[in-house]
Amino acid sequence: MCRLFIGADPKLWESVTRSFRMEGMVTSVRLEQIFWSALEDIAQRQDLNVPQLLHQLYNESIDEGHDMGNFSSFLRVCCMRFSELQLNGLLAREQTADFEALPVEDILSQERAARSAAIKPRATNSKQH
Repeated sequence: MCRLFIGADPKLWESVTRSFRMEGMVTSVRLEQIFWSALEDIAQRQDLNVPQLLHQLYNESIDEGHDMGNFSSFLRVCCMRFSELQLNGLLAREQTADFEALPVEDILSQERAARSAAIKPRATNSKQH
């Protein structure tokens, strides 16, 4: 299986730095090309460009009280979640006019339920030896 990753196009992991303006300041983000491609897809689905998407993600995360000390890592996780949601059938793989996306709260609720089902309490042995 490692060959699937090793044999991939090296351009996918090539680091690319992009600069954009956020809150009046020029900010640079360095990510691998594969993540920039995912962010472009996410932005397009939101009718935004990538700098607008990053600005929105940053501001909404701050509003939720998240520490944005490592914004690049946060963006990588966003990209992985995007792929995971698609693989789990919660987001369409392709944006189509007739696709009705699940409401965000429904998706989050389904994820919470799946996590709760996966966390089973450990059986405890009441006998002492």
